[in-house]
Amino acid sequence: MMRTIEILLVIMIITGAFLTASFFAVLPQPRQVSPLNLRRLALTTLQTLDVDNDLSETTFKSPNDAAWGQLQVVLSACLPPNIVYNLTVYEVLSGNELYLPIMSVSNAESLGIESDAANYLVASSNVTLRVVPERIGEHGNGGTLYILNCSDANGWWITGYTAQSLATDLYNLLSPYFQATIMVQNTTQLGQLLNGTKISASPYENVTSAVVINTCGEAVPIPSGYYTSSVVGYDSTHSSYAKYCYTLGQKVRQYNWTWVSIVGYPLYYVSNTGYFNDSSDQNGYGIYGMKCVGPAGLNAFLDGLDNKQYVDWWWDSHDNYWKYDNDWITGSLTGPVYLSSDASYYCNYYGIYPSPYQMATRALPDSILNTYHLNATTYVFSKVGNWIPGAVYRHIIPSSGNITGSLFALGLTRTPDIRLTALGLLSDYKPRLYRSEYTASGTSRLVVLQLGQTGGG
Repeated sequence: MMRTIEILLVIMIITGAFLTASFFAVLPQPRQVSPLNLRRLALTTLQTLDVDNDLSETTFKSPNDAAWGQLQVVLSACLPPNIVYNLTVYEVLSGNELYLPIMSVSNAESLGIESDAANYLVASSNVTLRVVPERIGEHGNGGTLYILNCSDANGWWITGYTAQSLATDLYNLLSPYFQATIMVQNTTQLGQLLNGTKISASPYENVTSAVVINTCGEAVPIPSGYYTSSVVGYDSTHSSYAKYCYTLGQKVRQYNWTWVSIVGYPLYYVSNTGYFNDSSDQNGYGIYGMKCVGPAGLNAFLDGLDNKQYVDWWWDSHDNYWKYDNDWITGSLTGPVYLSSDASYYCNYYGIYPSPYQMATRALPDSILNTYHLNATTYVFSKVGNWIPGAVYRHIIPSSGNITGSLFALGLTRTPDIRLTALGLLSDYKPRLYRSEYTASGTSRLVVLQLGQTGGG
């Protein structure tokens, strides 16, 4: 019984102490417990006012224009009734960081003892924001882009396009990013280039460390004469032009080129409409002026790039024909492949927006990285298991770690998207973009919105 009385006395004492403390306690006002973020409200209001460029247009009107009164009406409607404001427009002076006030609107003589502000820079309608790209090779070696626009070569797996139309589109898209962009107009010029000879009068042309884009898809132009000889072009023993693909790999290594295959199985055909002019010189689908090399073309190219010997032919008694190296090495992925996170980031940076997913039936196995001493520096598409749908492969000399030649292969299906080609190259080289600023007098103005709060909590 005594224990119960003691417990009741303790409860009474604690309750009395709590009531006494509550009577004398001074609680903070609601605005102090959860204060309004005036700076954020000011910035949001400015952005709302300029959603259709209305604020930008008004700031460049004369002080007597009726638009200022309309702005004040809209501004009052955007803000809570207990918010007072002062909106001031400044002209940005040329040549320095000084600002000249030219107009101000307000709904109160004073903003109180507590206020905050946000600023917003607007430009006149006759000002265009310029973006100047850094040119590849501007601060180092290389900087030349060669685009194969050979009039005497046909393409394959470029459904809906010609090699020449793709070359023009690539020129327009990529030329601002290179020191020199040169169209290789025929296979004769390609032969000169493979011999290390410049083909233009541009002072910026640099054969070494250049980028070479093959616009013919699965086919590759082959120069007549020297590069169709039995020494470095035609393998008469096996009736194959894989020897030419091997020579291409060696040239890419020698000149430290980045060779770009825009779609399909790289180097599956060779094409020269002047040299292959017999009725049998076609790919079986009615595209004349070309010879099929098959999977031996890519294998030989990789051997040449890695400086391996050209000796890996073997007879397949089951298929009853000669095969080079591992024969067919690409894989067909059944579902769509998706842009990598890095590629998606550079889509926004460079303003290039291809479809985020594609079909890839010519993806390369990641085993080539070890076999041919390659390093995938840029994945355009995310890997799918052991398959790489599209990437830039840099060849690394094991003993020194130096880069000697590269392959950029997009193993996509039939229809090429040159935006992916541009995106992959820019993601790998990463040229910077320099955006111009609004600093000229009369073309930009600074709007400052200062807010205060009135009334009780």
